[in-house]
Amino acid sequence: MTSDFSVNMNIYLPLREVVFTTLRQAILKGELKPGERLMEIALAEKLGVSRTPVREAMRKLEQEGLVVMVPRKGAHVANITEKDLNDVLEVRMTLENMAIEKACKLIDEEGLDRLRDAAETFERVTREDNLVHRAEADVEFHEAIYKAADNKRLNQVLNNLREQIYRYRVEYLKEEETLEQLVKEHKEITEAISLRDVERAQSIMYNHLENQRRAIIHSIRSEKEAMEETKGTGRKK
Repeated sequence: MTSDFSVNMNIYLPLREVVFTTLRQAILKGELKPGERLMEIALAEKLGVSRTPVREAMRKLEQEGLVVMVPRKGAHVANITEKDLNDVLEVRMTLENMAIEKACKLIDEEGLDRLRDAAETFERVTREDNLVHRAEADVEFHEAIYKAADNKRLNQVLNNLREQIYRYRVEYLKEEETLEQLVKEHKEITEAISLRDVERAQSIMYNHLENQRRAIIHSIRSEKEAMEETKGTGRKK
């Protein structure tokens, strides 16, 4: 295990929660790769803790579907599957449509400024070779829409979903050729919301997420084919 991440201590949280949050973020941000084996002893040594909080964190991560526990083989980071991706984006699309409809009705000048600033920030960070910055800027753009929707419960649900989306978001933002299209879509969504054109904003958002879905599925299938080809080559030898 060669992943580069470290524990983020928080004096207000129990150690088991700190370890859980650290490992969860490492998986969601791609610092722990899909399929990577997770060894309790190695993780405990890396994080400077005993094996007990690591074991407890693994159980919680398994419940979230981020870790797979295999009897006699140990644990590994769950692979990104097409089913998981489709399930997450199906829920996200419904919630995004609701947020857009409310934002078009309620957004004020301050909210529009926040949305425009977020779109400009995303465009700027696409020029950086930093996946985390890109993902965070993309999150900020969508959260500007959620904030404008002014629905506390909707925001809570979207925030809970955000961590699951993050894993797919990072995967998508790896592709340099998609960045220009993302910048264009963010600008178009911003313009549609500023004109309070619900139908157009929702249509662009649909294409925005559908492009994401297709790109990630292509990546999943390509990786699967590469693995199968490698296994086939190994058998021939």
